[in-house]
Amino acid sequence: MEGIRHSSPSAVDLPSAATSHRPVKIIQLQHPSTTAAASTSAPSSSFLGKWKTKMKRMSSTDWIELFLPCYRWIRTYKWREYLQPDLMAGVTVGVMLVPQSMSYAKLAGLHPIYGLYSGFVPIFVYAVFGSSRQLAIGPVALTSLLVSNVLGSIVSSSEQLYTELAILLALMVGVFECIMGLLRLGWLLRFISHSVISGFTTASAIIIALSQAKDFLGYSVVRSSEIIPLVKSIIIGADKFSWPPFVMGSITLAVLLLMKQSGKSRKSLRFLRASGPLTAVVLSTAFAKVFHPSSISLVGEIPQGLPSFSVPKKFEYAKSLIPTTVLITGVAILESVGIAKALAAKNGYELDSNQELFGLGVANIVGSFFSVYPTTGSFSRSAVNHESGAKTGLSGLIMGIIMGCALQFLTPLFEYIPQCALAAIVISAVIGLVDYDEAFFLWRVDKRDFLLWTITFIFTLFLGIEIGVLVGVGVSLAFVIHESANPHIGKFSFNLKKFHVQNKRKWCA
Repeated sequence: MEGIRHSSPSAVDLPSAATSHRPVKIIQLQHPSTTAAASTSAPSSSFLGKWKTKMKRMSSTDWIELFLPCYRWIRTYKWREYLQPDLMAGVTVGVMLVPQSMSYAKLAGLHPIYGLYSGFVPIFVYAVFGSSRQLAIGPVALTSLLVSNVLGSIVSSSEQLYTELAILLALMVGVFECIMGLLRLGWLLRFISHSVISGFTTASAIIIALSQAKDFLGYSVVRSSEIIPLVKSIIIGADKFSWPPFVMGSITLAVLLLMKQSGKSRKSLRFLRASGPLTAVVLSTAFAKVFHPSSISLVGEIPQGLPSFSVPKKFEYAKSLIPTTVLITGVAILESVGIAKALAAKNGYELDSNQELFGLGVANIVGSFFSVYPTTGSFSRSAVNHESGAKTGLSGLIMGIIMGCALQFLTPLFEYIPQCALAAIVISAVIGLVDYDEAFFLWRVDKRDFLLWTITFIFTLFLGIEIGVLVGVGVSLAFVIHESANPHIGKFSFNLKKFHVQNKRKWCA
């Protein structure tokens, strides 16, 4: 037995272990059934214990911040340092929001006044319950297209029922967002690849741009979320083409794109990017007011004053709106929460995505009682808000005040805004959503993600938004399951002479 050598350094003689002063922990053997029972009860008890401990440690300030996230920036607000940039950013984005909100309401098939309402009430609610300090919420192009697509298949946009269903949809989206935020289910959308989002938004941007052709060409075009019916309708009605709205719309679009590009290229001209929509509206309205062109259709009368309180109606249609509610909520999470997290990282503060979901939900719920249709965070307005130097949620309150002033005093002037000018604002906004650079990048880096982008893009473009999203998400989940079932195994070898590690890729069959 003397020739036996123990490979383990822990194998020592008992006498030496007895004389050692190291503490020895004795673990008693248990029956398997007892161990299993203890292991099953441990997670639940430990979770409850951690939750109770966390609740006990929370101070009064922590409780206030939990229910009113705005208190985080209010109690640390530096008036001399933050007030001026917040005012400048709020005014800049507020000026941008007024014409955009009317344009997006028109895209949704609603009267422009509902776009103004949607850019007014949710801003104040989000400033209190939202956790992002730079996110600018309100009507956006993708949500407006989804509202138009689903409600157009139920009722004509000229009927009052259409408006009531859009308001009911805002309430349902808000409730769904609040539930997801309270149950902390925001992690579910991590399974959706960025390639799906990029392909979906690119196809949607093309559909949105083509849907605005009716105001440029001077004749009606079929309302559809598929490219073939839109193109067919444009070609069939070509004999009704009218030059005046086409010329005015093209000039307005050129002015918007020129000011947008100038604002991006030079920091000193950054204000041009935000003031583009307002400039386009002012110039086109002045032309329509002076010359009264009969062939150019105008917005028409817009009610003056702030929105009144009213309870959403037509709950009997709620069941048919559930799929769209889920889809709009998904788009809101992917677009809004993603922007909010990026802005929070740039400005050096933490953001809870579930709290953000809850804030967006409360904004939609409260807004639905003031004639608002579904709203979420806007990429373009949030970017302008950040670039303008916004530090806190006060900039959002300034936006809301500007929108309130427009509703109270300026609506008589909006009567003469040409429809083609609003269409040009929508087209200039969605051009930035066409993400073809992402497709080229994926082709060079990852062919599988490029395939996913292409599938989502083609199905959304030719078969509609709902089918495109379902197919894209389905294929994305299939890729995730395939990777889980066939994990990547790295076979490593270490060479002492060359001092490097080799990794031989191998996939399980």
